[in-house]
Amino acid sequence: MNETVKPKITVMYCINSFVEQAAFHAAFKNDADIAFVKLACSSMVKDVYLLRAFEAGSDAVAVFVCPEGHCRYVEGNLRAGKRIAWVQALLDEIGLGGNRLALHHMSAGDDAGAEKVIKDTLAALEDSGLSPAR
Repeated sequence: MNETVKPKITVMYCINSFVEQAAFHAAFKNDADIAFVKLACSSMVKDVYLLRAFEAGSDAVAVFVCPEGHCRYVEGNLRAGKRIAWVQALLDEIGLGGNRLALHHMSAGDDAGAEKVIKDTLAALEDSGLSPAR
């Protein structure tokens, strides 16, 4: 991967599954450009928003949802999962790679888990490279 260009990662998250903190931004400022998109519920993640993140130059998109069975709105994370699976198939079909989009079940306050997701995403980008849509 080109060392002068940092990968861009978009993290969309349910407010009940992740709490954005300045320390989290600081931990990755040298490794990646990370944009956070706060959602009232993960069910609000629509296919068009996911695709627009890639159109805007994201190399990967991670969606943080509540753990299964713990959604405040009952099925929000299930709906998000179906939409993400559909967009992953679409990304594979157009040659961008569905592996650039992932759903992660997170508990609020699990900063270590969120940090691991970002590290794993960066490692995956080392293998697959930056988005060809850039």
